Amino acid sequence: MNPQHEASIEERAEAFRTAYRRVREQIGRVIVGHEDIVDGVLTCLFVGGHALLEGVPGLGKTLLVRTLAEAVDLEFSRIQFTPDLMPADIIGTNVVMEAPDGRRVFEFQRGPVFAQIVLADEINRATPKTQSALLEAMQEHSVTVGGVVHRLREPFFVMATQNPIEQEGTYPLPEAQLDRFFFKLVVGYSTREELGEILDRTTRGERVRVEKVLDGETLLGHQGLVREVVIAPHVQDYAIRLGLATHPEGAYAAAVTNRYVRWGTSPRGVQALVLAAKVRALLAGRYNVSYEDLRRVYLPSLRHRILLNFEAQAEGIEADEVLLKVLDTVPEKAEGRAMAEVG
Repeated sequence: MNPQHEASIEERAEAFRTAYRRVREQIGRVIVGHEDIVDGVLTCLFVGGHALLEGVPGLGKTLLVRTLAEAVDLEFSRIQFTPDLMPADIIGTNVVMEAPDGRRVFEFQRGPVFAQIVLADEINRATPKTQSALLEAMQEHSVTVGGVVHRLREPFFVMATQNPIEQEGTYPLPEAQLDRFFFKLVVGYSTREELGEILDRTTRGERVRVEKVLDGETLLGHQGLVREVVIAPHVQDYAIRLGLATHPEGAYAAAVTNRYVRWGTSPRGVQALVLAAKVRALLAGRYNVSYEDLRRVYLPSLRHRILLNFEAQAEGIEADEVLLKVLDTVPEKAEGRAMAEVG
């Protein structure tokens, strides 16, 4: 690599960190605490992936997404999911219009999914048929209506929220749709100090203005830079084995996997693991992925991509518990590779 190109990479990396920091600062003007959740959402933004935020009502999930939409110069829409919501209410439909010459023609009227940041609020309240209307948009960044493919404007993100405790009148997301989410982020309660800061900000009549600090074209450039970050073969092999260790009865399955897991992660899980680790590397000022980068993004990348069996449900075992044990059992270097290096 010549010095000029190397300097260019360094400049782009510095611009990446600056953009990330500026967006994070704008979010921090509204959202108190939840640093890991904010970093998770921003990782999805700078990678180009969708995020699923799970938590009880009132924790600021919707506010976080709305604040993010205010900080970036992207078209935003919100869809409130309800049991009576229909697929056409999301993607749009062909309607009969009268042309100037009196003829009747079909014209496509776009739905709210034709935005760049789509907030799918309480996504698990809609029926599976309506939930599946998002599948093509999330995977292909397009919508097909009446045999015609309509492309969505890039960059495109779906930020969904769901409530884990109120199950009456809800429909669990299908595994195929869960797999399309880059991260699943579990939003917890605020601390005593954070609640004090929240009250100070929200009960004194003060209104915070969030500035737009990032546009879509620049964001697409940052997403391209993430994919240029290097991952060494042995580190990539570690990511692969972390994924394979979630496959029950597989060659690399951990003991906890064989006991509690019904289905393991898909290849998308390993892809998310590597891409998220590349973002962490860039933020740390490195151009190569480390083992620690992979470990730090393991839970949000895979917690929604493994399906636990009946024994796990009966014992109250959560996906995070299983994954943490898997993380403890998978060595950084494969035995065969380590022996080859010694030899």
